Order: sequence, then structure tokens, then C-alpha cells
Amino acid sequence: MEAIPEQTQHYKLIEHAITYIEANVQRQPELEEIASAVGLSEYHFQRLFTSWTGISPKRFMQFLTKEHAKELLSRSENLLKITHQVGLSSLGRLHDLFVTTEAVTPGEYKTGGMGLTIRYGLHPSPFGKCLIAATERGICNLIFVNTSEGQVIDNLAAEWEQAEMVEDYQTTAPLAARIFSDLRMDSPLKLHLRGTNFQIKVWEALLNIPTGALTTYERIAVQMGSPRAVRAVGTAVGHNPIAYLIPCHRVIRKSGEFGNYLYGTARKKLMLAREFSMNNV
Repeated sequence: MEAIPEQTQHYKLIEHAITYIEANVQRQPELEEIASAVGLSEYHFQRLFTSWTGISPKRFMQFLTKEHAKELLSRSENLLKITHQVGLSSLGRLHDLFVTTEAVTPGEYKTGGMGLTIRYGLHPSPFGKCLIAATERGICNLIFVNTSEGQVIDNLAAEWEQAEMVEDYQTTAPLAARIFSDLRMDSPLKLHLRGTNFQIKVWEALLNIPTGALTTYERIAVQMGSPRAVRAVGTAVGHNPIAYLIPCHRVIRKSGEFGNYLYGTARKKLMLAREFSMNNV
């Protein structure tokens, strides 16, 4: 647990830097200026930023442009078509997380999880502290801490109001290690989803977006056979209960703008930067 304060502090520095870069991206600030804004020397900031994101601050600023995002959308379109046709495993991508999904029963959905035991724990991650929660059938929530830890736990309990809540780091720590490891997994992570039939269809569509690719709400709606349901797709994406694993951060606006993200645009861009660097995008 000793690494938590240091990792959390480092994430906050990176988040601060990304927010500063976002605000000044049009004039492409120099490394010295960004480092000064977060209170570090150029040398230490460059090392920290590159180790955290996988790319240099200069390369990161290039990722932030709408032109680059639109280029990626264009390049991703064919890849997404192939993925939809043959499945994730057939493409053998090194950095894709291998997951399977199961929905709660209608009774569990209606009663707010009555009869389920949810084991949860708070853990550091490359994207800040997060809460991981799981039933015996799989991970049911992954929530990044935007406010207080207590508030996040209270929100989890409110979502599963009839379930038994148990703080259990022995269960969640191995899950955290697997989720945020760069190593390929031999066995799948199981996800236990609670949502409407439409929401679950959207979340499963998100799982078809490979690492290093981007898509839009419109494309997801078309893929699902409901081209007019763009707004409903956007709402379902916004209610994704398992951040990062169900990669809603890979959905952007068709204009090339990154759009909103429940856990902040800086966190979304950090996730994408790491994925782009892993896939040499």
C-alpha cells in the first residue's frame, strides 16, 4: 500500500500537465513552460510524463489535434469492420484485454442486486485511484475517484442497494493487477453487467473497439442496426459502469473532438495516449 500515495501524486501531476496542455494546445507550449506549470524541472517532467503516457509531451500535443483524431477515425473504420466480422481473438492484438460478459438476471436487476455479495476495494492505477467491485460472477464496477473515496463507495452502494457490500482487498487486488498490467492474459476477465438490454448491447459493442482505434456514437448505432438511436447510444455510453475495461474512452465525436468523459477529459486523453503509444499509432 506504500506505493499508493506516490502513484496518486504522480497521476495528479500528469493530469495537471494534460489540463495545462489542453488549455494552451493552439500555441504548442514548450517543455520548459509545461514543466514549470506543474512545479518540476524539465528533466524530471520529461521522464515522468514519458514513463506515464508512453510518449513525449510534444507527441502528446500532436495527438490532441482534431485533425489527428479524424485521421484515426478514418483509419479505424476498416479495422472496426474486420473486428466486428471475425472477433477480437482472431486478430491477436497484444494489448487488448480479454473479457467475457454475463448480465444479471431480471430478478437481480429489478431488486437492485438482492441476494448478491459485492466485494470492493480502492486501488492505485495509471489513471488515478479507482474502486473495483465484483460479484462471484465477475467485475461489476470500475469507478475512478473524482470526488472523495467515501462518496464513490456510497454511490456504489446506492447502485446496488439490496446487495451485501463487503470491503475485500484480497479479492480486488489481484483484479487490479491484471487490469492494469501490460502483459497479455491467458484467461479472460469476467464482467457482470447490470443494465437494460439496450445498454448491454451498447457496452458489448464498445468491447469490439480494439486498442489504438477510435469510433463515434453514429458508428456504434449503425453497427447495432439502430442508426437513428445515436442519442440513446450516447446515454448508454455515459452510463458505462466498468470504466476502462469497457472502453467508452475510445468513443469521440465525428468532428474529431474528444468530447466529454465522466472521469474528466484529461483522464480520457491519457488513456488514449497510452494505447496509441502501445500500438505505434
